[in-house]
Amino acid sequence: MPTSRPASRARRERTVFRRLDGILLLDKPQGLSSNQALQRVRHLFRAEKGGHTGSLDPLATGLLPVCFGEATKIAGGLLGARKAYETVARLGIVTDTDDADGHALRERPVPALSIDVIDAALRQLTGRVRQRPPIYSALKRGGEPLYAKARRGEHIEVEERDVDVHAFELLNAADLLDAGTPNLRLHVECGSGTYVRSLVRDLGELLGCGAHVAQLRRLWVDPFREPKMWTLEALQSLLEQAGEHVLDACLLPIEAGMASWPGVRVNTAQAQRLGRGQGLHGPYPACGQVAILDECGRGLGLGEVNADGGLRPVRLFRWAVANAAPAA
Repeated sequence: MPTSRPASRARRERTVFRRLDGILLLDKPQGLSSNQALQRVRHLFRAEKGGHTGSLDPLATGLLPVCFGEATKIAGGLLGARKAYETVARLGIVTDTDDADGHALRERPVPALSIDVIDAALRQLTGRVRQRPPIYSALKRGGEPLYAKARRGEHIEVEERDVDVHAFELLNAADLLDAGTPNLRLHVECGSGTYVRSLVRDLGELLGCGAHVAQLRRLWVDPFREPKMWTLEALQSLLEQAGEHVLDACLLPIEAGMASWPGVRVNTAQAQRLGRGQGLHGPYPACGQVAILDECGRGLGLGEVNADGGLRPVRLFRWAVANAAPAA
């Protein structure tokens, strides 16, 4: 007599993935890694292909853009986009991960601090600054993430690097000033590769007491400055109550993610030439990477304009290639 399979395994085996293109602005919950969150929504949407644009720590919540299908071809560009966060810094305690998920390494008394002193420290960490990433991070060395080496107890030296901190501002210090829990609520806007955990760690050292991230929420990622985010619970409810066609309506078109690049429009004949891998002489005004659009504004992919104004295809979407007429 055959044994019955667990229900969860049977559900996974029944998932039939489909071709799906678009961008989901996910409100990542606390406690999940970015990859775990990605796999949850990928199965909800039954998307054949998916990727996220920049990891959030399990502690963190907030905006995690998820790219499905052809949208994964622009994910690399979104990784380098400007981002904004709200974070709570807990003063007086340093942890091995620089956040509340880690083990406390040392505790120090928090000195009497004024708003002026805090603001002065924040200014030192604003602009183009040198930063040492956390040892518990997804940065790779020898093809392996640093956090894997750290968990094995290996000694790790992480080199400092230049990062851009566009804003590092105090939002609220009421608990600290009222002799309550020594927390600072902070706003951060930064460029690619910046670790908020490292900013908070370095702020604690400047204030003479150490600090770690107690809470972290990503507010926006360029070009999604005012994002309509979807929670996993809301998506699951939509699927169950309204069906897959309503769930699909939560996706943004690929063009919404291409707004960070200068746009270049091409006509049908030019689009066909690009689809065959051939360049266009132009001249086109933008120099560097561009978003290629057809005459109706539909995205065809990414291209590059050289110093002479010529346009060459870099990464085209499948429909741009499929619609290319054979060469004469």
